[in-house]
Formats: sequence, structure tokens, C-alpha cells
Amino acid sequence: MFCLYNLPFMSMSKNSLILICTCLVVCSTIEVLAQDNPYKAPLYWDSYEYQYTHNDYLPQDVWKEQANWVEKNFKSYGYDMIVADGWIEGSSQTNANGYVLKHHNSWIMTWKDMGEYLKAKGLKFGVYYNPMWVTPAAVADTSKTVIGTNIKICDIVDTTYHFSNARGLKGDRFGYNGGDHTLYWVDVTKPGAEEFVKGYIDYFASCGVSFLRVDFLSWYEDGIDKGTLVGRPDRPEAHYELQLKWMKEACDKHHIFLSLVMPHLKDDGRVEKKYGNMIRINEDIATEGWKRFSELYRGVKRQWWSVYANPCDGFIYWSRLSGRGKMILDGDFTRMNTFGNDEEKKSAVSWQLMAGGPVAISDLSSSIGDNARFYQNSELLELNKDGFVGKPLSGDPANPSSQIWKGQLSNGDWVVGLFNREDSLQTRNIDFMAQLGLKSATVRDMWLHVDLGRMSSISKSIPAHGCVILRIEGK
Repeated sequence: MFCLYNLPFMSMSKNSLILICTCLVVCSTIEVLAQDNPYKAPLYWDSYEYQYTHNDYLPQDVWKEQANWVEKNFKSYGYDMIVADGWIEGSSQTNANGYVLKHHNSWIMTWKDMGEYLKAKGLKFGVYYNPMWVTPAAVADTSKTVIGTNIKICDIVDTTYHFSNARGLKGDRFGYNGGDHTLYWVDVTKPGAEEFVKGYIDYFASCGVSFLRVDFLSWYEDGIDKGTLVGRPDRPEAHYELQLKWMKEACDKHHIFLSLVMPHLKDDGRVEKKYGNMIRINEDIATEGWKRFSELYRGVKRQWWSVYANPCDGFIYWSRLSGRGKMILDGDFTRMNTFGNDEEKKSAVSWQLMAGGPVAISDLSSSIGDNARFYQNSELLELNKDGFVGKPLSGDPANPSSQIWKGQLSNGDWVVGLFNREDSLQTRNIDFMAQLGLKSATVRDMWLHVDLGRMSSISKSIPAHGCVILRIEGK
């Protein structure tokens, strides 16, 4: 951007001034649009628990069973999407353009069948897949060509690159532990690469996909996973940004929500802010409940994915990027059955909704027990419906004030979250005038579903790992 004060206006023609003003308006508009996010955080079910606990792909009958269960028990609460997660190496059957046909070769249903099945139930369809992945089956088949061209799929990947720890596996691959099924990365310098990546998203859109979860971004960016070299380390940074740009352009064309997973978020997420609708801000949730949710490497900031390991630290630190119409922070899935008590379960949902993040149920109908009720708090889910995004009083995870959150609903009401990450009873308080600009207001407890009366401040003793979420009338 240049400065008007440095331009000699008096010597300029009228047309020149008009041109300059037009350019400034256009540049300003582009800057605003680059920060605009038309989506709110999704509420959905993801198959992660089944695949993580089985370390295998998701069977078709399990997917259908869970989709029916979600429709019956959660759709009315706003959970309107089903996503099949990873373990995708077993999907090698492709169409003429090298695009995988289904979640796994054993399935009868294709991606398109899945989309139609969910559409009939009034549910959205989400897919876990990276458009930069190319199955070796398509590389080996010289009849497969990039859509709209005569370029062979084998010519858009690097099959000769040698990784030092590849165990004899050749090529620029997504990891080197999967043997012959290990996927290739698209080489963005090759003719046809852009058409392939954008065509993948066009293909998913034709199958009814409205949500694309793109994983392992750090492995592509610089080959580093938690400080360990797992892939190609010499890829130019411009290549990382270019593939995200292609994805965004194709997703925007089809109004597909683009979720970015495992990003290093270098330079305060400089690149990811331009292209994603949502970013992951913590390690996978795995099996450990509260330990993983709040305590995993608590307070430890790293220079690579993930900068903070647990969702609580991640939500606090990366709140600098969030807000209405801005980047959505993704705290990963929720396995409610892994948490130890009701206080932890309330906190697991409340942190995510207070931060404006998604709630992604990963429990199965066979494992959820009596925990569905924690996902079904209609008062709390109003935050998601409203597009609410709260902020902590401090962006430093080590500061106790980071456990106090606040934000406003679109009608002006305030919502305050008082959290306790500690292992003992703690007192949390908030002064309405100092923090909300209110002399006094009517207060409601959103978990107890009771009105607490009119007050000018509030102090609460909160059990270990618990929370209190308050709605405070804004008028």
C-alpha cells in the first residue's frame, strides 16, 4: 500500500486521481475480504473414535448406523453434518482422472452415494482428504489423466525423489511407513498440478461435499512433525502457499468449508489466515480425556505444529486470530466418554463454544453411555447458532485470567465463562463495570438453567476442572 501524502496531487490530471482513488478502494476491499469468513463453526459427528480405537478404516455399515443415530439424537440440536475421517490408504480405486471413488475399497457406496444418503436425511456431507494426495494406483496406471488435459497422473508427481529414511520407498511421499500404499504429494511445479488439485475439489463438490478437512499440512510444508524429520525438508515456502491458494479458490467456487489441520502456523498463521476457514490449534484428542484436553504439555510453546499441544492452551493463545467473521479455531473432536466426571464434560463443550469453535462429536452410539446430554444443552448451543466468539481476559495460558472468557451475542447480551483448569477448588470472579461496561444486569446460569437475579459482579467457587457459563443481559 502506498501513501497519498507522498503524491503530487496538484500536478495530476482528473483521470489520474480517479484511477488512484479507484485502486485504493479496490485494495482496501481486497484486504477486508481476505479477513472475512462467511462460515460459523460447524456442529457435526466425525468417525475418529472408531478409527483411532481400531487403527483401521471405517466400515460402511458402521458409518450408516452412526449417521442414522446422529439424525435421530442430535440433528434437532444443530448437529447437521457427518464426516468420515482418515485411514485412507486403503482407498485406491479411482476414476479416469485419478480421484478416489470411496472411503475404502471394501465399500459399495461411493462418495456420491454417501452424499445422496445424507442429503435425504437433511444432513451435510464432510470428507477427510487432502487434494494434494495421489494414490500410487493412479500413478501406476498410465491411462489416468489430469482432468481436462492429456497429462498423465504419473507426470504430476515426483517419483524419483529419495528421502533419507524412506526404507527403500522412492518418490516424494506423504510419510514413508505405509509401504506401496503410501500416497504421493502433487508436485506444484508440474504442468497439470493446479488442474488436478482444483479438479479434486470440483469432484468432491459433485458428490455433495460441503466440508473438506485437509490434514498433514506441516508434513507437506517442511517435512517436520513435532521437531522430527518425516518428509521432504527442502520444499520452498511458496509451494505451500500456492497449494492452499488453489484449494481456497476451488472451495470458494463451490461454497465448501475449508478446514486446515496440522499447520505449523508460522508467523502467527500468516499463510493459513489467507486461505482457511478453520485451523487446528492442538494435538489429536486421542484417548486421555481431561489430561489431553488441558494438561498435555501445558504452557509449553513450540515453534512447530502444534504450537500448543492441548485445546485449552491453544484456544487461549490463538484467540488473537479469532472473532466474528474471522478464523475459526478447531480444538479437535470430542470423545465425551473419555472424561472422568460431569465437571470435565461440561468444560469440554463449554471451552469450545466460548471460543467460537466447532463441537465435533466422535463418540459412538455404543460408547456414549449417558453422555449425549452434554452435547444437547440448547442454551449453550445458542452461542454457535448466533456465531458467538468469546475472548479470554488474557492471551497468556500461564495467566489465571486466561481462564475467564467473555463475549457478546448479536443482541448485546454478554456471555461469561468462568473456568477452572486446576486440580482443586478455585474462585473466579468478574466485575461487570470493569469488564463489561455494565453497572448491573440480570444473570442466568446456562448449565443450571436458572436465573440468578440482578447483580453488578459475580464470584463463583468452581470445582476442579469445572466451569460456570453465565448469560448477562446487555441492556
